[in-house]
Amino acid sequence: MSLIKETDYGTPASASENKITLSIDGFEVTVPEGTSVMRAAMETGIQIPKLCATDMVDAFGSCRLCLVEIEGRRGTPSSCTTPAEDGMVVQTQTGRLKDIRRGVMELYISDHPLDCLTCAANGDCELQDMAGAVGLRDVRYGYDGGNHVKQRDGGGEVNARFMSKDESNPYFTYDPSKCIVCSRCVRACEEVQGTFALTIEGRGFGSRVSAGMHESFLNSECVSCGACVQACPTATLQEKSVIDIGQPEHSLVTTCAYCGVGCSFKAEMRGQELVRMVPYKDGKANHGHSCVKGRFAYGYASHKDRILNPMIRDKITDPWKEVSWEEALSFAANRLRAIQYEHGKESIGVITSSRCTNEETYLVQKLTRAVFLNNNTDTCARVCHSPTGYGLGQTFGTSAGTQDFDSVEQADVVLVIGANPTDGHPVFASRLKKRLRQGAKLIVVDPRRIDLVRTPHVSAAHHLALRPGTNVAVVTALAHVIVTEGLFDEDFIRTRCDWDEFQEYAEFVADSAHAPETVEALTGVPAAELRAAARLYARGGNGAIYYGLGVTEHSQGSTTVIGIANLAMLTGNIGRPGVGVNPLRGQNNVQGSCDMGSFPHELPGYRHVNNADVRDVFEKAWGVSISDEPGLRIPNMLDAAVEGTFRGLYCQGEDILQSDPDTKHVSAGLAAMDCVIVHDLFLNETANYAHVFLPGSTFLEKDGTFTNAERRINRVRKVMAPKNGYADWEVTQLLANAMGAGWSYTHPSQIMDEIAATTPSFANVSYRLLDEKGSVQWPCNDSTPVGSPVMHVDGFVRGKGRFIRTDYIATDEKTGPRFPLLLTTGRILSQYNVGAQTRRTENVVWHDEDVLEIHPHDAETRGVKEGDWVKLASRSGETSLKASLTDRVSPGVVYTTFHHPSTQANVITTDYSDWATNCPEYKVTAVQVSPSNGPTDWQEQYEEFSVRARRIEAAE
Repeated sequence: MSLIKETDYGTPASASENKITLSIDGFEVTVPEGTSVMRAAMETGIQIPKLCATDMVDAFGSCRLCLVEIEGRRGTPSSCTTPAEDGMVVQTQTGRLKDIRRGVMELYISDHPLDCLTCAANGDCELQDMAGAVGLRDVRYGYDGGNHVKQRDGGGEVNARFMSKDESNPYFTYDPSKCIVCSRCVRACEEVQGTFALTIEGRGFGSRVSAGMHESFLNSECVSCGACVQACPTATLQEKSVIDIGQPEHSLVTTCAYCGVGCSFKAEMRGQELVRMVPYKDGKANHGHSCVKGRFAYGYASHKDRILNPMIRDKITDPWKEVSWEEALSFAANRLRAIQYEHGKESIGVITSSRCTNEETYLVQKLTRAVFLNNNTDTCARVCHSPTGYGLGQTFGTSAGTQDFDSVEQADVVLVIGANPTDGHPVFASRLKKRLRQGAKLIVVDPRRIDLVRTPHVSAAHHLALRPGTNVAVVTALAHVIVTEGLFDEDFIRTRCDWDEFQEYAEFVADSAHAPETVEALTGVPAAELRAAARLYARGGNGAIYYGLGVTEHSQGSTTVIGIANLAMLTGNIGRPGVGVNPLRGQNNVQGSCDMGSFPHELPGYRHVNNADVRDVFEKAWGVSISDEPGLRIPNMLDAAVEGTFRGLYCQGEDILQSDPDTKHVSAGLAAMDCVIVHDLFLNETANYAHVFLPGSTFLEKDGTFTNAERRINRVRKVMAPKNGYADWEVTQLLANAMGAGWSYTHPSQIMDEIAATTPSFANVSYRLLDEKGSVQWPCNDSTPVGSPVMHVDGFVRGKGRFIRTDYIATDEKTGPRFPLLLTTGRILSQYNVGAQTRRTENVVWHDEDVLEIHPHDAETRGVKEGDWVKLASRSGETSLKASLTDRVSPGVVYTTFHHPSTQANVITTDYSDWATNCPEYKVTAVQVSPSNGPTDWQEQYEEFSVRARRIEAAE
């Protein structure tokens, strides 16, 4: 293995289809029109010296190293800012150019410390490389730090060479003495990330990069995405891990294990030690960008809390006992067999992981179907995006988003509903913000003022701040405007949809009961604003819809998804780039876990278990008879456990006690089971009720694939040996074999081959294809052998698109005198899901506890001030946390995150759920907020229980 070096072409590629031909140093090269001379030269293998140019940002032309001579033109233009022209003749290496470049480089070096041997960037410094490239051998201007100064307000000068480094950011350092003012970091922050946190302050030798108005990086608007660090050509901005460990010496491309964007990274290593994660430019989901989690928050893999040895105990009141893998697996298998012998084969089941690979998830659902001989399998998608599967399956015929992320670059109007991309899917959000800065219009439907609604550089044309729980009413009202004002695309509907069904739907939606004026009192959205938003979406050109958990986690989650699909079909916004219906998946492999058959009623590929032809495929492959009865969903498992009929659970990579609703009911179900097997990295909250703990492996320690929110299947590659001894797929195989399965996989590629052989949408997928193409998007079969970036191009998967009525039915969870406020929940940028990973990294510097956002009016009437402890109570339970006063939420609405188990926000949420899928109604809980002195009795009791439940016997 060696270090993967990516070619930097200096300027971005041109998308033009027109070609031109020019001559560079005697070599002819044909490139797309609009290509820079610098990039054209790189296409021929000629590297023109550069410092301010990089292909991740637009050309700037400030360093003056990339000068060239062009036949017929006077002067020496910069090659990065000069477009190539047909017939152009370019010289890059004349005597005149050499002299100019050496003179320019001499000036750079005269203002730069010459500590190359001890510099952390030694071996990875473009300034050093360019000094060699231009042949600089002597500097006539001595460097004593006297040139590089900064003027301070109030008079006086400070030598910038001796200005202190900014070490405030936990992941990178800023050394102003090494800044060459190339502006690459500033431009990356603006053009790639879209935060605009950096600027150049001062003039001449006193100029340098600044994070805001003399702020530290930590206290500035910087979101620590790492784009500035990646863009920096010197050691001015440098990862602290490189400073501590040294330069990496080999790397592998893998896929991030955080959100559903599915960013590709180069894991750069020194031996078995991970030095840094560098976003991979050829990653088709992220194109070389990243967020703070994927770029920096990988330290959990080596955290001291990680459990590396299997453990067992007879009762959850006993301390854990470390045992061998053989003993732990034998203990688990014997208990599961005994449960089935006494209570029947339906008495045990599995929960698959949305963080593990497709191959590992496939094996877990196979375990229950081929070894336990039942269909009791479910996944965390039950509590997040199961309504997506149902709603899009009913309307379009497939349970996934319609576009790739690149599609947003061609959108003219973007409707974001129930999603917060800047926090939950930040790399996609950066691309969306860039498109908005280019002129696309934005509509936000959310009860909270998310960042996209209004920032200095991006703002929404319309913010429909609806009352939580009224999504269906708002979406149907949008459709009412489109239908009654004749804004629908009749040609598309007649050609691509069932016209008779549309007529019935149009009659339903045109009823005055769905008019914006009628529903205004219910939703809180002004009728005029809603009408204007509907007209913009219908008339504004390419209309794209992106939605998240604020849509699905409702009692009418499936109905809202259906309503969104109706909007897209009404306006013809399906089947081409720039449009579509796009669910933003929360966890890295939520899409994949659904694809792999994790639901109790579906085999891999979303095919129902009562379909004999489908069962026959798997029965032949697995050599067993498969039950035709759908199994238990997670809520059903817990209900059955309390009733005494469900007694054993294998839970891989999910913490249902912290993530699922109505925590007390979850704990009661777990406590009632005879054998709970937790397969994870840490002793999580669910493990408090476990009898067997099987240590898991991180994404850095395994081979496999993840499938992101755009159906993109990306390779995950093992960059280090599993610290626990086994990858997760191997652990599942060992458990299956302990129960007599006889599985004999030796590599995850064999599991993928089995998936491809049994699942039509994965028919052509193989590791060989993925290694060759980088990634593919399913369906990937004979008709689309290298995947399908856009779905439903010529027709819907189900044939004709189906319009379905969307009757609004109010949730049973209602406010009243005891609980007058509505609680909704969400995520924050620095933390991920239940926080098991990110809480064990330096990301806690940004968010070390969950807080309750409350409007100042609601706070004042309750005597609550900023930072006060408050009790948050609902019909299900109560917890305490600190208050944050903000007008991000409307009066009557409060908001919190669920990243910290000390808060256990889900002790508040109820067991109400989506009518079609049982997806919990996290987003609408009636609550009361009152002053508190600190944690509740329940929190203190739970903390005491957790400490006892995590005791581990000292080794003999």
